[in-house]
Amino acid sequence: MNQYIINGHRPLFGEITISGAKNAAVAIIPAALMVDGVCRIENIPQISDVTLLFSILEGLGARVRVLNQHAVEIDSRQVHSTKPQFDLVRQIRASYYLIGALLGRFGEATVAMPGGCDFGVRPIDQHIKGFTALGAKVEEGNFVHAKVEGGRLTGASVYMDVVSVGATMNVMMAAALAKGTTTIENAAKEPHIVDLANFLNFMGADIKGAGTDSIKIRGVDRLTGGTYSIIPDQIEAGTYMAAVAAAGGQLLIKNVIPKHMDCISAKLMEMGVYVEELDDALLVRRSGELQRVNVKTLPYPGFPTDMQPQIVAVLSLAHGTSMVTEGVWSNRFRYVDELKRLGAHIQVDGRVAVVEGVDHFRGAPIQACDLRAGAALVVAALAAEGTTEISHVQYIERGYEDLVGKLRAVGADIRLVDLPEHRSTMKDIG
Repeated sequence: MNQYIINGHRPLFGEITISGAKNAAVAIIPAALMVDGVCRIENIPQISDVTLLFSILEGLGARVRVLNQHAVEIDSRQVHSTKPQFDLVRQIRASYYLIGALLGRFGEATVAMPGGCDFGVRPIDQHIKGFTALGAKVEEGNFVHAKVEGGRLTGASVYMDVVSVGATMNVMMAAALAKGTTTIENAAKEPHIVDLANFLNFMGADIKGAGTDSIKIRGVDRLTGGTYSIIPDQIEAGTYMAAVAAAGGQLLIKNVIPKHMDCISAKLMEMGVYVEELDDALLVRRSGELQRVNVKTLPYPGFPTDMQPQIVAVLSLAHGTSMVTEGVWSNRFRYVDELKRLGAHIQVDGRVAVVEGVDHFRGAPIQACDLRAGAALVVAALAAEGTTEISHVQYIERGYEDLVGKLRAVGADIRLVDLPEHRSTMKDIG
């Protein structure tokens, strides 16, 4: 076990370069199983979720060759199994993308129910509805077993009862190799959905409308390979924006798509943070007092649920009382007790958090309970007076490449240290 030791209350100055998008990479890597050839994927983030997916693909028979720090070559021509290893699948939520990829190419998939961060019930009923519409028979238990007679899915019209990013991407993958045309209505519109569609199209698929609420997929016989570069990570960029908002200073955040950041930039600017949009970068500065705002998380282009914990950490230091409403997940405020240990004044009632701003945080031992909650604790610790010890940082490393190195380079006093196993008190939930 490791922990972060952060001596806070230091403004951040300098430049940070954003890595490839975690939420895109964890779908694109399973999608490589659909390619009957070699695909080269660039701008891969160096995070534990990606490493885990490489192991899963290799266990299925794919050849994974790491070319450099951020590029990999995947050859899935020798894939011999449609049942990925149980203990690996259980460690990552995005493992459900293996169902769509394997079902689309091989007509069958047996995948353990996914794991990942625990912040509420996250059913896969919309995924299953889509697979069933395409002609698969699906059985659920400890595993999801999906199979189509004849070995190939058939295009159909799929209407999502709720806007679901995972289901949109999963059904889109499966439909890429189906017979005929599939239309996904009420589709999610997040940037990583567009990125997955672009990847599949580069490999030979025929997908139109990604980024709108209606996606049309004309099935093709095979995907043949190619080269693709993953988009920058919207949430990583937003996290560093939140960090400078909380701690003060000025950061040039490079390798971003500013349009993807509009929903985050707008709220920070409303709080009094200066945000300047450049070609592929954002200049973010905070020197004055933060002001209260109300935030509600919504599907894209609304404020992202994956930025909700970080914005709560910042609002805890704002003047006045803010309300944050979680519009996507049912139980995403589990981290609030940890912020309270630093001095935050937050009351949670169901999906609403009432955040009363305080003058300052004071360092204390705290622990991450999931990926984005852990990032929020780092944001808070950077602003806190004194020393903060954050344990269970394996959650954070699932989604942030070299967080310690990037923050140290802009003036943060943060280091990664070993934590003796006997000091761990929270069960690892993956």
